[in-house]
Amino acid sequence: MSADTTGLILTGGGARAAYQVGVLSAVMRIRREAGAAPGNPFPVLVGTSAGAINAAALATAADDMAGAVERLVEVWRDFHADQVYRTDSLGVVRTGARWVTMMSMGWALAKMRKLRPRSLLDNTPLHDLLERVVHLERLPGLIAQGHLHALAVSASSYSSGRHVTFYEAAAEPQPWIRSNRIATRCPITRPHLLASSAIPFLFPAVNLPIDGSHEWFGDGSMRQVAPISPAIHLDADRILVIGAGRMREPPGPRALAPTGYPTIAQIGGHALSSIFLDALAVDAERLQRINATLDLVPARERARAGLRPVELLLISPTQRLDDIAARHVGALPVSIRAMLAGIGVSGANAGGGAALASYLLFESDFTRELLALGDADTMARQDEVRAFFRL
Repeated sequence: MSADTTGLILTGGGARAAYQVGVLSAVMRIRREAGAAPGNPFPVLVGTSAGAINAAALATAADDMAGAVERLVEVWRDFHADQVYRTDSLGVVRTGARWVTMMSMGWALAKMRKLRPRSLLDNTPLHDLLERVVHLERLPGLIAQGHLHALAVSASSYSSGRHVTFYEAAAEPQPWIRSNRIATRCPITRPHLLASSAIPFLFPAVNLPIDGSHEWFGDGSMRQVAPISPAIHLDADRILVIGAGRMREPPGPRALAPTGYPTIAQIGGHALSSIFLDALAVDAERLQRINATLDLVPARERARAGLRPVELLLISPTQRLDDIAARHVGALPVSIRAMLAGIGVSGANAGGGAALASYLLFESDFTRELLALGDADTMARQDEVRAFFRL
């Protein structure tokens, strides 16, 4: 590893992950126009939830990173929800209706295992999408050839309560253990990606082997108290982090949701936003404080103590993705709109459950606007991007 290793962290957020690809498209264009050297600019790739799928798609084409980003743009530009979860009436009834029935008549279904739904939606179509887009069998060869140093994806164990980072890497990095979060080296498989992106309640948990046994895993954004940490452990000392939600709210009042008791959709959207967004903002602020403290320590003492500053560039949406989603709820399939309407999702305004809908809005109307926003936000900060890459 060089003394200046760049990592890329892609966070979670369901359909919001389209924004990440817009950012990456602009980053690659800025590098190309600046005459950057060809090759993979991100030897360390770390992803969580939908960001894990984006990161894995990039990692498995690390020998042609520009082409990999272009292919991801094509996927997200023409997305439809039925590429991720079943949208046909039968598929929705078999999961969503059973879920509602279980909640209302659970006492009658307690012994009828075949009728117990595992999630609100059936994400079987996502299995096929991963086979087409993410070619994990290429990963060991790309690492051996030096195109990539490490790929890491995170998931949360319902069985043990641990947050686990699974990683495939060159020989140097060793597994790490922290409070309620561990890392384990293993071949990354499609089940790891399905587990990392299994949004709680919405998508089913996945059974994965770990420590000689098996545990049930869900979305890696849950209990992820330090999302930047895996890239640092994998030897990155310069990290680009792409978020999927606003890090800071602009000044001034915000339009409130309709008065009255909050709907299930409003509560669910608020909970998911806490899972997906809050930890990143806190961890970024923590890293900046640590860097400021290290600046006060002489370089010789830092080296002796094994301490090093980590340069961070954080790019996140300048607009509220809830507001954008509210304009596009109508693009969802009729069956999904009907199901979501039953728990309070309305396209009338962002407070009407659009936050929840935004994680499921795998429709081109929404994803194309996020691609454009990611591109525009990055181009507006191209001086920072050039400085980050020393261009």
